[in-house]
Amino acid sequence: MHEAPPTPSPTSPAAPAEPLSHGLKQRHLTMLGLGGVIGAGLFVGSGAGIAVAGPAIVVSYLIAGALAMLVMRMLGEMSAAMPASGSFSVHAERALGRWAGFSVGWLYWFLLVVVLAVEATAAAQIAHGWVPGVEPWAWVLLFMVVFTVANLTAVKNFGEFEFWFASLKVGAIVVFLVLGGLAVFGLLPDTDPVGMTNLTGQGGFLPNGWSGVVSGVLTVVFAFGGLEVVTIAAAETDDPARAVGRAVRSAVVRILFFYVGSMLVIVTVLPWTAQQAGLSPYVKVLDAIGVPSAGQIMNIVVFVALLSALNANLYGSSRMIFSLAERGEAPRGLLKVSGGGADGTTGQVGGVPRRAVLASVAFGFVSVLLNLLWPDTVFLYMLNSVGAVLLFVWALIAASQLRLRARLEQEAPDALALRMWWFPYLTWVTLAGLLGVLLLMLTDDAARPQVLWSAGATALVLLAAVAREWRESRARRDPSALTDR
Repeated sequence: MHEAPPTPSPTSPAAPAEPLSHGLKQRHLTMLGLGGVIGAGLFVGSGAGIAVAGPAIVVSYLIAGALAMLVMRMLGEMSAAMPASGSFSVHAERALGRWAGFSVGWLYWFLLVVVLAVEATAAAQIAHGWVPGVEPWAWVLLFMVVFTVANLTAVKNFGEFEFWFASLKVGAIVVFLVLGGLAVFGLLPDTDPVGMTNLTGQGGFLPNGWSGVVSGVLTVVFAFGGLEVVTIAAAETDDPARAVGRAVRSAVVRILFFYVGSMLVIVTVLPWTAQQAGLSPYVKVLDAIGVPSAGQIMNIVVFVALLSALNANLYGSSRMIFSLAERGEAPRGLLKVSGGGADGTTGQVGGVPRRAVLASVAFGFVSVLLNLLWPDTVFLYMLNSVGAVLLFVWALIAASQLRLRARLEQEAPDALALRMWWFPYLTWVTLAGLLGVLLLMLTDDAARPQVLWSAGATALVLLAAVAREWRESRARRDPSALTDR
């Protein structure tokens, strides 16, 4: 396989302009970076990690968060130098060839539209608990329609939704950290200082040894997925390079603070044995310190987190498939944008890839139906097939950065406004860490099917990419062998 000649070089001034709107502001991008990964995986899923790692879940989050932070630094470096709506898919194509851009783009799109079904269904179950008279499928339909309309209109509407959703999530975690910190020092009514009892008791800080820490990493690493949307959205700001640099710098540190800080509060206030998989540890802590209606409060926060993720995934999937179409890797009809054509003259109201949005929504509806009708068979296979895709995407981001960094330093060093730390050593460390997580997943009975199914899905996409390159190579030798696309 080879790099396609039509692909612009990473520093080429002749690269075509994006025909999308520039309606996103810096505050939208910053809050998207902060709130993009703060979801149900943190508020509910963290209980499973605590159950296997104990207080050492803090170390598990530090390891997983460090991996995510390094990947985002690499992605931020490339996106600041070469902003594009396809983000890492475009970078992979420029660094490794069309096969890589095609593969990572379609895999990420498939990941988003499948996970979208999980989020819509989970949010519908919460809403059904509040209003039992409305069936879950009706709530799913309502959510999908609302966010489809929001994404079909000006991109600033998506930005406003995400800004307020993220603000609520970030605000909830800040309040939790403050209340938890006060409880630790016995500064709340009817509370005594906790000290180190829960960190060192119940089997110690490492009750299940380092194997528990490793199991914790496997449980929590996917909770950091979603940060990538920041670099996709950066292409729709007035100053993409500056915007993505600021968003990446602020997001990774603050997210580590929110995740690791939350876990430290949780395992300090309560014994780790009090936590259960499937139950929110945040609710347990709030109940313990006497916050009334803690369960309902957290239900509202989780509900908002799910809707936020649904909105972000719909946006990200539409821009990814639009970028694929722009490079000839998806149907060209998806390039149509509102308010004008592909000449880059659209304003904030126009410039929305409506056909790309509808294509993503259509597959999202299919995923939702499969989740409602066959959650334990057909949809489970689909979910497993994207279970490890995020790690494959992160690995391709690292591989792309290895190639593009050297090229940028030679051709346009001034474009490197944001640089990866200790290049290339930390990039290689990140690749080794991602490979290690995948190998550990293969040894875990629960995670193994996800790796195998995801590897199968990846192999199919790679075969499609190879077949496409072979077909086009044959056509270059014999033009009559290829009909017009």
